[in-house]
Amino acid sequence: MFSIQNPWIFTFGVLGNIVAFMVYVSPLPTFRRIIKKKSTEGFQCFPYLIALLSCMLWVYYACNKQTKDYLLISINSLGFIIEGIYIALYVTYAPRKAKVSTLKLLMLLNFMGFSSIVLCCTFLANDSNRVHVLGWICLSFSISVFAAPLSIIRQVIKTRSVEFMPFPLSFFLTLNAIMWFFYGFLQKDLYITLPNILGLIFGIVQMVIYIMYKKCIKGIVEEHELPTVQKHNISPISASDPICFSPEETERGQMP
Repeated sequence: MFSIQNPWIFTFGVLGNIVAFMVYVSPLPTFRRIIKKKSTEGFQCFPYLIALLSCMLWVYYACNKQTKDYLLISINSLGFIIEGIYIALYVTYAPRKAKVSTLKLLMLLNFMGFSSIVLCCTFLANDSNRVHVLGWICLSFSISVFAAPLSIIRQVIKTRSVEFMPFPLSFFLTLNAIMWFFYGFLQKDLYITLPNILGLIFGIVQMVIYIMYKKCIKGIVEEHELPTVQKHNISPISASDPICFSPEETERGQMP
């Protein structure tokens, strides 16, 4: 299961489970918003589909190791359940076009893709090589999981808004990469170690982009609002002053 001779392996494995759980639940505010508004708005489901497939592959890999890795099995089994719930909620509230494309990708990646990998590893790879083949496949998809949120960066740069790139997810992905890097490194498991090096880099990039554009938007707002007040000599609004907005303005200005 894990090496008792090295308690650090167990420690980082448990910490990795805890932090990975935080990664899985970090999109909860996003899905609360989707349920509240009954719309997926600009959110994308592709990262959750990739994460679901990654969980399935890591469970399969951990079961095929010489000694079953129960710390990998436990967190990825939980991740499979959580990601499945997210995808179900997305499909429920997505517009028809997005719903159809998501279901097609689900069938292609998570059913046909995973089934093909299992069949190939079962019939084409012998027992000694199977774990290595699975390791490289898991490594590739782990990199995809870390890189998938980067697709949002283009939207952030284009719209100059960090609305669809939640900071908690980027933070916990980075912390998660650190924990699993040491877990893999101490086990001398190349397939766990390598993707988490890239995961750390990707996570830092996302956080830097978030901070840059958050400050940029704040500066733009202050730059445009302050001269307007000075130019027209409008006194600041006090808490006792009545403020009236039209229903349309209220809806546009409503915080998520």
